[in-house]
Amino acid sequence: MPRFSIIVPVFKVQGYLRECLDSVLGQSHTDFEVIAVDDRSPDGCPAILDEYAERDARVRVLHLPENVGLGRARNAGLEQASGDYVLFLDSDDHYTPGLLTAVAAHLEATGDPDILVFDHVRTHWWGRGGPSTSADLLAAAGTGTFNVRESPEYLHLFLVAWNKAYRRDFFLKHELRYAPGLYEDAPVTYRSMVLADRIACLERIGVEYRQRRQGAITKTPGRRHFDIFPQYEGLFAFLEERPELAWARPLLFERALDHMLFVLAREDRVTPKDRPDFYREIRSFHARHLPEGFIPPDGWRGREMRLLATAPYASYAMARGLRDLRRAAGSGKRRVTRAASERAQRAWYAARSKLPRDPHLAVYSAFSHRGVLGDPAAIHAKAREIAPHLKGVWVVREDAVDALPPGIDFVTPGSRRYHEVMARATYWVNNVNWPGTLAKRPGSVHIHTHQGTPLKYMAADLLTKPGARHGFDVPKMLWRADRWDYSLVANRHSELVWERAYPCHFTSLRTGSPRNDVLVNAGPEAGEAVRARLGVPEGHTVVLYAPTRREYRRGGHVDRFDLARFAADLGPGHTLVVRLHPSLAHGTARGMGLADLHRRGVVIDATDEPHVEDVLLASDVLVTDYSALMFDYANLDRPIVVHADDWGAYAASRGAYFDITADAPGHVSRSYRELAWLFASGTWRDGESARLREGFRERFCEFDDGRAAERVVRMLMLGESMPEETGAPGAVPAPAGERSFTDAR
Repeated sequence: MPRFSIIVPVFKVQGYLRECLDSVLGQSHTDFEVIAVDDRSPDGCPAILDEYAERDARVRVLHLPENVGLGRARNAGLEQASGDYVLFLDSDDHYTPGLLTAVAAHLEATGDPDILVFDHVRTHWWGRGGPSTSADLLAAAGTGTFNVRESPEYLHLFLVAWNKAYRRDFFLKHELRYAPGLYEDAPVTYRSMVLADRIACLERIGVEYRQRRQGAITKTPGRRHFDIFPQYEGLFAFLEERPELAWARPLLFERALDHMLFVLAREDRVTPKDRPDFYREIRSFHARHLPEGFIPPDGWRGREMRLLATAPYASYAMARGLRDLRRAAGSGKRRVTRAASERAQRAWYAARSKLPRDPHLAVYSAFSHRGVLGDPAAIHAKAREIAPHLKGVWVVREDAVDALPPGIDFVTPGSRRYHEVMARATYWVNNVNWPGTLAKRPGSVHIHTHQGTPLKYMAADLLTKPGARHGFDVPKMLWRADRWDYSLVANRHSELVWERAYPCHFTSLRTGSPRNDVLVNAGPEAGEAVRARLGVPEGHTVVLYAPTRREYRRGGHVDRFDLARFAADLGPGHTLVVRLHPSLAHGTARGMGLADLHRRGVVIDATDEPHVEDVLLASDVLVTDYSALMFDYANLDRPIVVHADDWGAYAASRGAYFDITADAPGHVSRSYRELAWLFASGTWRDGESARLREGFRERFCEFDDGRAAERVVRMLMLGESMPEETGAPGAVPAPAGERSFTDAR
């Protein structure tokens, strides 16, 4: 008996079917059967199904003699199922890598509950969407189980068949079956949820839910959407037969009305001419099933439910139209208010700019005001040490204030003190461009640190890569960069790239990267405290995996391999630590499996560690694709593996200044099989790896000598020279620059 029976109803999806089946058959957990139900599909689907069944014994195909619709096709597959748990997957959707392994582990950890619910992400025809509305509820459930009577908020989970694993005995015991017609998921979902004694939630995106541009029945306007009414009539007939479920009636009544009103409002479902009839059907349902003492929810949806009791369609439509007008007006008012506020702030800044500059005031920002981080943080720390008379003030977003280290003076963007500080500061230090609303005062010194050594195209070079520059205004970016006085570089490669990418008026200064001082100066014990904080077992080899974003995929996240499989293949004595690119930290990337694997102790998610330098110090080897972290990591002289299985696509979509696979800092893998072999064989740290790393370090760690921050403070803020014995590099003017560092003050 398999652990899972995965039922896949199939009808007119020949363009998506292979992707769907491959996503199941490619799962790392293999104890399952696939029951593919051909619902008399008129296209090439039957032949595709037979092809898969012929080459994989886990696939069984059930060819129905006539088309019966999605619900009854699922029922037909259920009759053939033999697994402990039943999962339903629509044939135009697909599973994410590692889902079944995560589901199996969570079922075991929670003692085989009646239902396990997992998350999904919508994949639109133009690209992947963001986190689902269920994400917070799933996360709040934790690792235990619950029932809906105790936790009624879980009736708000997405009511579909394919985001759940049902214990088959539970499903059969309660005779749960799908009715014909649209919205067949709703009654089964709600019946199962109120009947279940134990429900578990898995905070993991398991399904890529395809939002087809055309062909999806639920997005085809017409009278078929009236099917929602018999579906819910069936649910309430079931409740009439089960008096012990009287507690659930008000909850399900509210959910039913919410669903009906949602469908009514969708122009792609109910046509304008059908809306009066549809509304009357909702009112009729409301009158028949209104529970005694029912209290509608707060907000507009509650008001709609109250209107059902008294208002005909014309009154309802007028109320909804007025609401839409107010929302549109409110949006316009907010835009006007925001513009007026910005004008007022600019006026305030201009007024404060008449005050004298403070020669001892330095203002710092990093990563769009995310905190005391990166090169600016290293410069600030060194200034406090060797130039305590300089006052440093950080610009920090309000949501990052609580995480600031003790003793940091800060301002929040847009505040009055922010404008005063910006107007009076002499030194401006940042690793991104300052906002265009801030003018550069004569005599101020703008120090731009960048965010590492560039491999991928930047700024003006993006003009040839329209996909990669999406959302960026390159001319405005360069206009802001015209305010730079100094551009810090860690190597000659960076110097040349920044002068090409930013054809502006600045001087390149060969200081090295201040944030890398801690790496260059690290002792043998460096990283031990971080390893302990992360929970790395003593004596383990720490493998750090740091992937970058992809411009050829909307949202930027692409799973290159199964993290759980890699962690297992590394074997005992190894800990896999993952750090995502900052731009992926708050999207769907972690929900695709990383958060779940971290919670189960399979990997360690270090994405939220504020200082990436700490994570680098805690690791023994770096596995990356095209992240700029490799240039910093090379300072540690520890092995680096470049996993470049999509280098051609990446270089074509984003652009690269050189071929990292030809000039790599270590071994290069072009498939997961090669990557796993490098570690299984020990090749990742052999003599060839060391030779490649040595050449890479000579080229890209050229100016990193552990005194970069001191060099910036002494040369640019104090007007001093570094002692001769340090071999401090001098300033090299950019083509458009006419100043040297000596006239910075």
